[in-house]
Order: sequence, then C-alpha cells, then structure tokens
Amino acid sequence: MPPIEREMLASRNEPVKLDGARGTLTAAQSKAILDNMKARSPETAIFDRHLAVEEAIAGSPLSVGNKVTLLQDGPATYRAMFEQIAKARDSVHLEMYIVEDDEIGEKFAEALLAAKKRGAQVNLMYDSVGSINTPPEFFKRLADGGIEVHEFNPVNPMKAKKGWELNERNHRKLLIVDGKVAFLGGINISGVYSAGSATLRRSNSGPQSNGRSWRDTQLQIEGPAVTELQKTFVEAWMKSAKEPPPLKNAYPQLKPEGKEVVRTLAGWGDHEVNPIYVTLISAVKSADKSVHITMAYFVPDPVLLAALKEATARGVDVTIILPSFTDFWAVFHAGRSHYTDLLEAGVKIYERRERLLHSKTAVIDGVWSTVGSANFDWRSFTHNHELNAVVLSPEFGAQMEAMFQKDITNSDLITLEDWKRRPFENRMREAAARIWEYWL
Repeated sequence: MPPIEREMLASRNEPVKLDGARGTLTAAQSKAILDNMKARSPETAIFDRHLAVEEAIAGSPLSVGNKVTLLQDGPATYRAMFEQIAKARDSVHLEMYIVEDDEIGEKFAEALLAAKKRGAQVNLMYDSVGSINTPPEFFKRLADGGIEVHEFNPVNPMKAKKGWELNERNHRKLLIVDGKVAFLGGINISGVYSAGSATLRRSNSGPQSNGRSWRDTQLQIEGPAVTELQKTFVEAWMKSAKEPPPLKNAYPQLKPEGKEVVRTLAGWGDHEVNPIYVTLISAVKSADKSVHITMAYFVPDPVLLAALKEATARGVDVTIILPSFTDFWAVFHAGRSHYTDLLEAGVKIYERRERLLHSKTAVIDGVWSTVGSANFDWRSFTHNHELNAVVLSPEFGAQMEAMFQKDITNSDLITLEDWKRRPFENRMREAAARIWEYWL
C-alpha cells in the first residue's frame, strides 16, 4: 500500500485555509466559516484533527460557495448530464472508465456530436481496458465528427506513449461542461444503469449479477470547485497523451453557486502517496460518532482494517453496506474473507439485496462525506487513477445519511453467528481470492 508516514496523520496546528470564487480567504474568514459549520454539526474531531491533515496531503484547496447535488442511480444522473451537455457552448470534457456502445452510449454520442456542431470543444478520454469491448468504430464516428478522442494507456503497447504500464488504469468518471458544472462518482456510460434501484429490469451486467439493475451514486457540482476538477482533467490527459487537450475558455470566472465546502481528491496510480487513501484513514481515525460506508469493492489493507477496528473500540458506530452479489467474483470473495475479523471487532456489515451495489461513498460523523470512483481496495489505492470529492457540510451529510439508511432498509444484516455457519465452499473461494487481493 502507499506508505503512510506517522507525521502525515499527526495533529497539526496550522490554520485551515479556504478558497472562494475570488481567491484564498483570509485566516479570519476561513475560521469564521469553519466555526459556523462546527456549531451546526454534531460533536466531531473532523474540524480539530482531520482538516489540517487533509489540507497537508490533498494538493487541492477546500473551496466555499459550491452547490452540490446528490444523484442516486443512472436515470437521475443521465438526465442531469444530458441537460447540461445540451447547454454546452464552450466545452464538454469527458473522462470515463467504461464507454459502452449500447443505448446509453448512443445517446451520449449524439449529445456530444450535437455539442460539437454548436461550436463547443469536445474532448473524450476513455480507458482502454474499461472500454475494451466497445468497437473501435464507435470512437471513430466521434472522431470523424470533430471530437478529440483519446484512448488512455492502450492495451496494445505499440499504440501507447512512452511509459506504458498495463496495470495502470484510469478508473475515473468525470464530466465537465463549460468549466462550470461537473459530475463525478461511480457511474460509467453503460446500459446497466438505465433503470434505477427502485425498479427491476434485465441488463447486460453479467451472469453473476443476475441481470439486475445497478445501485450507484454521483455528484453534480457547480461553483469554484469545478476549476480544480478541470485542472485534474487536463493533467490526466497530459499524463497519457503527453500533450494538453484542445481547450476553449476552460477556466471561466466562477461565482458562488451554493453554500457547500468541497475539496477534490485526485489519486494517481504513479504517485507514491494516494491522497484519497490517506485522507480516508485520517477521517476514520478522527471519527467520534459514526463511520458509514457504502462500497462496491471492499478489500481493506491492514492500515484501513486497523483504523476501522480502532474506531469501533472507542465507541464509534462503524457500519458498512456491501454487495450481496457481484460482477467480479474474486474481489467479492476477497472482501468477504475479512468479514470475520471485522465482525469480531464489532463492525456492523450489511449486504445490499436485489441491486448490484456499485456506489463508493462514506459519511463520517454526519459532516464529512466523500463520493467518487475509488473503491476501498488495493487496486484503487495503488494502481488506478481515481477521483473523489469531499463535501464538508452537516446539511449535505444529512442527505448522505438518509441515502445510507434507505440502503440499510434494502439490505440484510450479517451476524457473526450466521457468518460462521457459511458453506465450506465459500470459505475456499475466500481463501483463494485473498491470495490475489493486491492485484484484483
């Protein structure tokens, strides 16, 4: 795992600085905003112990004046995305792990081509492994329509730039329109998201998912934080293409759009320290009341495992919602191989029924929330390019908690007694998958 030096998680006395639409706020302004938020929040050490640590290692500012909309599942997310793409005048930037040539992919292709015809600069970067089943003709049609299309880290090394590494993947799901509105989270461009988690439908989600719809989460962000996401998109493009993408008015002057405080966390597969991983560990260690995690692929390394168990030991409610079935058996059983250890420590584990759980979210003490592309597993923290947003807000935290409790009602509690009675064949699968968890 990326090393976590002890000093990274040590308490810091430096005041936390916030950025606004017109630049960095004064120390007094930043303190006033955080003090006001602290007064509206439950008792938590997030403000006292964690934020300075996060600032020291994140590499991005904590920005005020953002509007953050919580989007649950594909239909709501796609409606919001298509609405914004239809308004695009300057640019549409799309960075996506999976782009499928299906009904949803076709709708995105039409929307992107229409934006290009209106004069917007459209840039699309897709991952070579994630989109390996998508016909080249799909992307050629977009390129022929004037869209700048880039394949991240091609599987074929003859097509790759210097520094090819098959194991390094771009797992992000990011859309930015006109440099003003951004979407990020766990939702790819795929028909498996066509139905929401409130309805059943058949899908192409693979044999182990039983054709059931996917449960996922996305954010729509408007305000100063979008500038940081735009910088991240350009940096990712340059890392792969070795040159910047064509840009048109990429960094407009942004005004405050809401009251949310947001920090973007970009994880790079080629960096020694992953800010998503380190800030997560710090936030868990700072929790006083609750750590509520909803996670598609959960294969904790020893440091994360210890942090969760230590939180439970000091009286924190640590509850995790995980899938009850999956599209990738090895990760599923590698994660389950840790259940006994977690349950014996007092961590509560639920498994989501009926829907294939693909969300990657956490809310701590009802005030610190994160949504993004990063799973809590070795691959996300050591190999992949990932992107998360942290939202610091008791009001947004309440939305996250409501979403978490809704998922709880659609999940089954895993007790230690029942878990110890699981079939022997499942134990064998867990043992086999555990051997390979670093590479999964």
